[in-house]
Amino acid sequence: MASPMTPGHQPTIAAENGRAARPVAVPSGAPLAVRGLTVSYGEKPAVFSVDATFPAESMSAIIGPNGAGKSTLLKASLGVIPLLSGDVYVFGQAIEKARERIAYVPQRASVDWDFPTTVMDVVQMGLYRRVGLLGRLSGRMTARARDCLDRVGMADFAHRQIGQLSGGQQQRVFLARALAQDADLYLLDEPFAGVDAATERAIIDVLKTLKAEGKAVVAVHHDLSTVRDYFDHVFLINVRRIAEGPVATAFTTGNLQATYGGRLAATHLDELSPTGGA
Repeated sequence: MASPMTPGHQPTIAAENGRAARPVAVPSGAPLAVRGLTVSYGEKPAVFSVDATFPAESMSAIIGPNGAGKSTLLKASLGVIPLLSGDVYVFGQAIEKARERIAYVPQRASVDWDFPTTVMDVVQMGLYRRVGLLGRLSGRMTARARDCLDRVGMADFAHRQIGQLSGGQQQRVFLARALAQDADLYLLDEPFAGVDAATERAIIDVLKTLKAEGKAVVAVHHDLSTVRDYFDHVFLINVRRIAEGPVATAFTTGNLQATYGGRLAATHLDELSPTGGA
């Protein structure tokens, strides 16, 4: 797990093959930065020695083929899965010191939707870290939860059981829970997977509003055809970092080919990005 920086100390990545360790530059203002991040499930690394920096006031996409480590990178950045090596920094601080500045929307498929709870209960869960699990929410906090439901178009469903909703409605509710936390950094794992077109449009509108409010958004994304419309920064991964940067310069044919290899039909590359390399 990431270690807090101490005054005058610069973290290093361990030496490999007898070479001297190299210093790690930690951007002080970046909402999210990882350095030398390696995560392994068994003997095979899911993410290997990844450096990434996600800029402030931006919409960033993490893209790559299935099994490339996209969701693993996101979860490792949250500190919910153990790291084999590396460090995670949130606004220049070790993750342990800055978790309260992060809101997370998990993959819809990973949630137990049969759990008996209402829509309002789910959204209010995003507020309990302020008062503790045994604390009591104030009237102001409850009003905030209602406002967040209204923001995603779900205010009329506040007392509905979460399991009775459609997939798109469930995703809106989880976004409302994240909004209730009033975070500075929003991490979303495939927020548009399995939702209808109207919900996708509603979600992207909310995310773009967050960006306009000075927040940072980082999302695992699988639909390459919408990257240019939705995002302004992109991180391409296939276990290792392939490329990152502004969409205009990093989302290129060369980088897509390096990331997806033969899994991406060459006939569609020109439609997705301009010709270019890393």
